[in-house]
Amino acid sequence: MNIVITPKPLSGRVLIPPSKSISHRALICAALSKGESRITGVLQCEDIDATTEALQALGAEIRTENDVTIVKGIEAIPEYAEINCRESGSTLRFMIPVCAALGVETVFTGAGKLPIRPITPYLDEFPKHGVQFVSDIFPYHIKGRLTSGIYPVPGNISSQFITGYMFAMPLMEGTSTIQLTSTLQSKPYADITVNCLRSFGIETLEFNGNYNIKGNQAYEPTNYTVEGDCSQAAFFAVANELGSNIEIAGVNRNSVQGDRAVFDIIDKAIKINGTYSGFDVDASDIPDLVPILTVLASFAEGTSHIRGCRRLRLKESDRLVTISTVLNSLGGKVAIVDGDELEIQGVKELSGGVCSSFNDHRIAMSLAVASQKCTSPLTITGAECVAKSYPTFFEDFRQLGGEYDVVIV
Repeated sequence: MNIVITPKPLSGRVLIPPSKSISHRALICAALSKGESRITGVLQCEDIDATTEALQALGAEIRTENDVTIVKGIEAIPEYAEINCRESGSTLRFMIPVCAALGVETVFTGAGKLPIRPITPYLDEFPKHGVQFVSDIFPYHIKGRLTSGIYPVPGNISSQFITGYMFAMPLMEGTSTIQLTSTLQSKPYADITVNCLRSFGIETLEFNGNYNIKGNQAYEPTNYTVEGDCSQAAFFAVANELGSNIEIAGVNRNSVQGDRAVFDIIDKAIKINGTYSGFDVDASDIPDLVPILTVLASFAEGTSHIRGCRRLRLKESDRLVTISTVLNSLGGKVAIVDGDELEIQGVKELSGGVCSSFNDHRIAMSLAVASQKCTSPLTITGAECVAKSYPTFFEDFRQLGGEYDVVIV
């Protein structure tokens, strides 16, 4: 599906969808609980569908009534399961240790760029703790039961490994330690996990940058509400800085979500004669904000730098390449520096044209926001990829006055 957008500012009120990160975590905690949990506001998207189906493959019963997802925890643990993670890196990295801790022989499949997204910490450590990789290349096949102990993890790969271990370690017999071998990037995502675990009765101890987790803990069913997604709110927050007038509803600016930082980045930027000056941001903890911050920087006066971006090269697309490619094709000035940084020279406007989404939801949504600064229509090819995290994005875009035509290809 291609979207052809007529450039114009947006206005009105938008209710931000529930957090994808929190939805993943709440569903997993509920499925590991003995009893029934009710989760209000679980995001409906392809990534969450992947996690839901994975938990159902392990025996959880999950259904949705109105806006409430009812989860009956796993009672009979299967001996074998096949889990299709689709294109969800979170599902893969969360469910591998969960299945290992439960002792379920599991085959993990998926699509898109998922087969090349690394799981190195698991490949290195699982054989030392009772789990064999029958296949250590995609599709992965694990067998055995994970035992407690010390699990070294590089902090500069992905916090998703930290979260995966956090889910698994309470299910083991003894106390375990997640030992960070380098500074943890994207720490706010680990904080989200700690908060969610606490809501379901699981305690973790952070000490000197490491995490100690006792075994034989019991997940407790509970009623839980998923808050609005700050990473999705970021698109509309940036749209406002480019000339739109949108009331953003359903977001907690004091959230534990790291992507709430978009509001601080905007607030701290210096505005002169209605235009922002260039800014410098370390995105190590907020990688999902990089594409839309690149759009914001493209219209700031002077030069902006977005640093700490190396892990974006292993997302749904190589986001350093894709965001620079699409914006430069429209007249932007974005350069990749040392493979880890974006340097952006501000411009006053972009031309229209045709841009690929590169099958990346955050690239597609960033382009939609950038369209309001284009001088002629902007076509986004493969725009259906927004279904991965925000299926109603273009519906909300239209409700805010956005004009576009859909071309089915």
